[in-house]
Amino acid sequence: MNPKLTKAILLVVLLASPWLFVQGWIFVAAQDEPISSMETCSETSANCAHLGGGMDYRMESLPTILERSMEDVRSDLSAYVTDCNCDVLDEDETDSTYFLHFVEHTSFWLFPDDVLISIEIAGQNTVKIELHSESRLGLGDLGVNPERLERIHDQLDP
Repeated sequence: MNPKLTKAILLVVLLASPWLFVQGWIFVAAQDEPISSMETCSETSANCAHLGGGMDYRMESLPTILERSMEDVRSDLSAYVTDCNCDVLDEDETDSTYFLHFVEHTSFWLFPDDVLISIEIAGQNTVKIELHSESRLGLGDLGVNPERLERIHDQLDP
């Protein structure tokens, strides 16, 4: 084999090794487990954000009562999940409520973050939402979870 090619391959492997190591760690330490009910953030968490249900955490004041139909909100939520190529782990619905747990991965490092959405009919063409996003690994999220919930809120309340 050409010595220059061998050196180039070794350099690429060396440069990629931190990313490959992290991917192996994520694969072992952050297995998918469905969550079937809304969670809250601990008082000192730096890797969690929550909006609604009287438990706002790391979120600016955003309305949780939306003057939209359940069908419209669910359609926009479905579009968000599809656009972000998220993995749905749990979904439950009744006549008046809808709950969704999906996993969204951060860019580059691909850390998995659990996102929980609860939608409840509050009146005719009015729903109440609750949003939760939490990183599975690490002590902090560099603001990713609050930003994600703001994006989701903007999608649900255009």
